Amino acid sequence: MKHIHWIFLTAVATFLIAACNRAKPAESPLRPTATIKDIMDSVVDPSADYLWESVATIVSAAGTEERRPRTDEDWAMVHRAALRLIEGPNLLMMEGRHVARPGEKSENPGIELEPQEMEKLMTDDPQSFYKLAHALQDAGGVALKAIEKKDAEGLLNAGEAIDTACENCHLKYWYPLQEQAQKKLEGAGSVKKS
Repeated sequence: MKHIHWIFLTAVATFLIAACNRAKPAESPLRPTATIKDIMDSVVDPSADYLWESVATIVSAAGTEERRPRTDEDWAMVHRAALRLIEGPNLLMMEGRHVARPGEKSENPGIELEPQEMEKLMTDDPQSFYKLAHALQDAGGVALKAIEKKDAEGLLNAGEAIDTACENCHLKYWYPLQEQAQKKLEGAGSVKKS
């Protein structure tokens, strides 16, 4: 009986030591420095703008300009913009990234949410944020495929999907108050007057 008792005590002690010495999860090697606002301003927005502006028909008093990538360098530039647009959301979704710097305020209070309100929406439901970020990546992927085929019309058409992906995210996190006000106005207009 003493032998079984010692085996049991040894097993419990081994288990407790193993539990106490359990390896802590590795610390992430990533060091987010920029805020979501910084990444939007420096990576995502300029990349989307570059893609949108790369294919256009511009009519002015001087005439009509058909803007589109024509040279290998033109196509290389839009390719780089598409890659930045696709990779930008990975930076936005990075764990530990904040929406804005401490104390930073909305540029348009009452129209835009305050940064801390945006961040709360994102941290309370990260899966919705990831889904919207992935939609932007998918739209950027459509543009990238058109670019790889040197298909200017396909690139132009991809611009709408990019715009929709951007707008869907902005309506949820940046200026949902504007959408809510618009819905109230539309609802007020449909009320029957006596």
